[in-house]
Order: sequence, then C-alpha cells, then structure tokens
Amino acid sequence: MRSGRVMGLAAVLVGLFSVLAMPAAEAKPSPQAQLNRLTKQAADLQKAYRGQIQSLEDTRDAAQKAGERVKKLRADLARAEEQVAQFYRNSYMSGTIDGPKVFTFSGDPDTILGQVATVTYLADEKNQRLKHIGALVKESKAAKAEADDKIVDLKKEIKQLQAKKQDVEQLLKKFGFQTPGSASGLTARMVSVRALIMQNFPMPFSVGCLRSGDPGEHGKGRACDFMMSTGGRMPDAASVARGDALAQWCIENGRQIGIMYIIWRQRYYDIRTGAGWRTMSDRGGVTANHYDHVHVSVF
Repeated sequence: MRSGRVMGLAAVLVGLFSVLAMPAAEAKPSPQAQLNRLTKQAADLQKAYRGQIQSLEDTRDAAQKAGERVKKLRADLARAEEQVAQFYRNSYMSGTIDGPKVFTFSGDPDTILGQVATVTYLADEKNQRLKHIGALVKESKAAKAEADDKIVDLKKEIKQLQAKKQDVEQLLKKFGFQTPGSASGLTARMVSVRALIMQNFPMPFSVGCLRSGDPGEHGKGRACDFMMSTGGRMPDAASVARGDALAQWCIENGRQIGIMYIIWRQRYYDIRTGAGWRTMSDRGGVTANHYDHVHVSVF
C-alpha cells in the first residue's frame, strides 16, 4: 500500500516538475556557445581596431552577466525541486501530510489538536516550497529572455563595428603605429595631443597619463586623464562646462590629430566609428565612471 502511494507520488512529482521546469534547449548553439563565439569576434575586432572598444566591452560584459544569472537561477531551481521532492518523500513515508486523515483522528482533544497543527504546518510548508519554485521558474524565464536580448545586442554591435572596419583601417593607415618614447613613457602622438589640449583649455587640476601595469591605453602610453576636480569628487558647474568643451573639441578635431576615443561623465565617444555618445555601464564610483576627468586615448 505504502509503495503504491510512493509510486503515485513519484508520478505526481514528475508531472509537476515537467510543467515547472525550463523548456528543453532547441537544436541551436547554446547561449554560452554563442557568447564564446561572439567574444572571440569581439577580441578580433579590438585587435583590428588597435585598441579598446568600450561600447563593445560593455555589451559583451552585459551578455556575460546575464548568462551567469541564468545559470545561477537554474541551479537554484534544481536545488528547490530536490528539496520539494525530499519533503514529499519524508512526509509520505511518515504518513503526516495526508490532510483527510484529520477526520479519522481519535484520542484525547490535545492529541487531536496536535495532529491537526502538524498537518496544517506541513500543508503550509508544502505550499511555500511550491510557491518558491514557481517564483524561480518565472525569474529564470525572465533572465533567459534578458540573456537572449543581450546576445542579440552583442551580435548587432559586432556587425556595426565590422561594417566600419574599412574606414578604421584608413585611419590606422593615416596615423600608423607608435610605441612609447623612452623618456616620458608616452607615444609622441599622446605628447602632442596633450600639449594641444593644454594650450586650448586651462588645467587647474592634474593631468595623469602613464599608468604602469594598466592593461588598457594608459599602460601603452596612449591615454591621458584631464582632471576636472581634485579626484574622487564631482566637479563644480564651471569644471563640468570645461570638461564638456574639452570633449567636444576632441570630437571635432579627433580625426585630424589622431584621437581614438574619449570618455567623459559615464559616456563613451569613439572617433573610429563616429557612432555618437554611448552610455557606459556603471563602474560604481565618481572616478571609475569618469565624472571627475576626461579620458582621451590616441591611435
């Protein structure tokens, strides 16, 4: 009798989880496989563009994070399902979850009330666990949809950048390739662009360029940060206006003097693509988000 009930329970659980579980993968590359392929394409583009492409990095990172969230939610869902299955197994084997048995209880009133309380508690616990699974399923589906959207965004970003490669190659051909000078650690072009900027804009705060060990343009001697405050602090209105004017000057003159891209106030402008200002993902701080300085990188 008990084995029949357990077998019946197994059938119920299989039906329940088949409804709640994520749909089976279709016959197409998995999101992770797609992301791996797109990441390789992104790396090839960064190499072809001879420098960071911030908008591409942001889109790729967003796709990666969305994919990781899907994996975590699926793992949470699998754990929750196993916990519910274990709950049913334990409850049925002990015979304590069968609500109708309340009506057959016998004995003194305190015993009966205790049995009723136990059944009520178990029923509530069962409902809470199933509700939790339902919420995880809903959240997982939403996360998967978001991850799919991010993959589409990354494909679109790569396609747009690939379409600009010929124009970028012309710019690279025009400006050639420079290595840092032994004295300053900066390329001759960065030294020249820095001098031009400082001739046109007063710099009451510091200018930071070479950053040893930096994997980006600062480490290659091809970037400078023009500070609009003492660092770590939001600049005042006059300094923001100066930063805006400096960034605009760089945009207008970038193709003539060899500027590659500008970052200012959590926005990114790539001279190579001419795609306009793009919002960057939040790095978590005034300096990290480039609110206190204008970052200028050159070819």
